[in-house]
Amino acid sequence: MCWCRDCQRIASGSPTVNVLFPEEAAVFEGGIGTFRMTADSGNTVERGFCPTCGAQIYSRTVEPPATQPIRIRAGTLDDPGLMAPTAYIWAASAPHWAPFDPALPRYAQGPGSAMMEPGDDL
Repeated sequence: MCWCRDCQRIASGSPTVNVLFPEEAAVFEGGIGTFRMTADSGNTVERGFCPTCGAQIYSRTVEPPATQPIRIRAGTLDDPGLMAPTAYIWAASAPHWAPFDPALPRYAQGPGSAMMEPGDDL
């Protein structure tokens, strides 16, 4: 679950819930609109969305060259219960009222960044 400011905007103030796949494993049906932007990480990311309803479908890193899996928004999957969240990223960007499951690790920024403990200042 990602609490970066971009994801909070996408999710109307909540984190996005993403399932990570190798890019070659992702299959989309129908048209997809895309746009690119600079993420909080400094990477250039492409965001894919439904051109009919505007729903966010995925994000993927394009610069530096893709070394990360594609991040599919869980709610857009045929089976959104495919996998439960396993971690929070960009937790330092979350608002003070953000609900966190104490059983899940919280990374201050992206995966591999400093871990946050319950009660750490957000």
